[in-house]
Amino acid sequence: MRSFKSTPLRAALALALGGALLPAAHATNGYFPHGFGIKAEGMGGAAIATANDAFAGVNNPAAAVFAGSRMELGGSLFSPKRSMSRTNVPAAFGPAFSANENSDRNLFLIPEFGYNAVLSDKLAVGLTVYGNGGMNSTYPGGNTICPNPTNGQPMMGLNPLCGQGKLGVDLMQLIVAPTVAYKFAPNHSVGVSPLFVLQRFEAYGTQGFSGQSAAPNALGNNGKDSSTGVGVRLGYMGKLSDTVSVGASYSPEISMKRFDKYAGLFAEQGKFNIPANYGVGAAFQVTPAVQLAVDYTRINYSKVPSIGNSAMSMSPMGSDAGGGFGWSDVETIKVGVQWQMNPKTTLRFGINRGTNPVTGANITPNILAPGVMKTHLTMGGTYNLSPKSELSWMLAYAPKVSVTGGSLFNMQPGMPPGTNMQETVSMKQTIIGVQYGWKF
Repeated sequence: MRSFKSTPLRAALALALGGALLPAAHATNGYFPHGFGIKAEGMGGAAIATANDAFAGVNNPAAAVFAGSRMELGGSLFSPKRSMSRTNVPAAFGPAFSANENSDRNLFLIPEFGYNAVLSDKLAVGLTVYGNGGMNSTYPGGNTICPNPTNGQPMMGLNPLCGQGKLGVDLMQLIVAPTVAYKFAPNHSVGVSPLFVLQRFEAYGTQGFSGQSAAPNALGNNGKDSSTGVGVRLGYMGKLSDTVSVGASYSPEISMKRFDKYAGLFAEQGKFNIPANYGVGAAFQVTPAVQLAVDYTRINYSKVPSIGNSAMSMSPMGSDAGGGFGWSDVETIKVGVQWQMNPKTTLRFGINRGTNPVTGANITPNILAPGVMKTHLTMGGTYNLSPKSELSWMLAYAPKVSVTGGSLFNMQPGMPPGTNMQETVSMKQTIIGVQYGWKF
């Protein structure tokens, strides 16, 4: 028993931490994943009022005391297909500004790890390691012609945002969340998870905005930069009866250290905080074999200047009021069904429906971060290999969504009166994941 608690736990944690440092790309409910943990992901992300696995640290810390002693290690292959186009270019520019490109790098590995130990009938502790989200895109360079902003002469071989070389960003957010949950009444618990956050970011090919930046040398092509921060997630869970459970989870905005290498790109001199997010949920045991779970969640993207500031801001990029992605807050309804088909097999189905944070008025910077998804259709299952082990899987599909709006290049000096170039960003997603679980 000692070797199970030490060697496999350390090995699983090392795998999760190492894998989480791989390039990441989430753009589901904004840039947050549609769910956390393979079981929740198969149910459309609904998990706030359930205790089906060891991912309490991200879904609801209070659930740890109901989840049992267990450990899960898994991963997902995430395939986002992203594209952009620019149309309605004035005839005077000929082929200049026209663009129609697909982002490369369409397959990403996303690991996950959860550990939970019930110490008594009132107390449980756990540890969750997860990728909170990310933004990733990479468009080819050399296919776009842009007028020189100083003399109007054509500049050949640029990328879709009139920079040199490939155009793209890579944002990764890794969170390590230890958890403590306490049952203050027979069927009610509270929990807390400190959140230790590491961000990594890189941007390239963004030189086309150097004239609008307060720090053009810290705008792009500076390699990877890291940022750290500490936050918290609070939770409550209550079993109102044998068939009804409720839960709530809240994490305030996490203040992150600045990306100094990109102080001319993000507002507040490189600040990229993690937005406040919260949710409430309920789970209903409809029959002895069927459970229905429903969650409502909200992510306050608009309150983080680097994400929520308008792209049309007249302040220099990198300043406190500098242009951001113009994202709106995201509200999501997650509905999942879990069916215990037989003693060994459980099946899951779900739908995740959220608002779109990307608006047409802020379309240009979202070529880099097309977080436009609104609907995820999911399914999954678990097969009990033995009384102490299980194998889970999930599949999610997000149909293509496109957003179109006026290009920021319409406002570039020297543009003909009435210029109304339109830009469109599109994305669709497929996700498949597997997970191995132990009970002890």
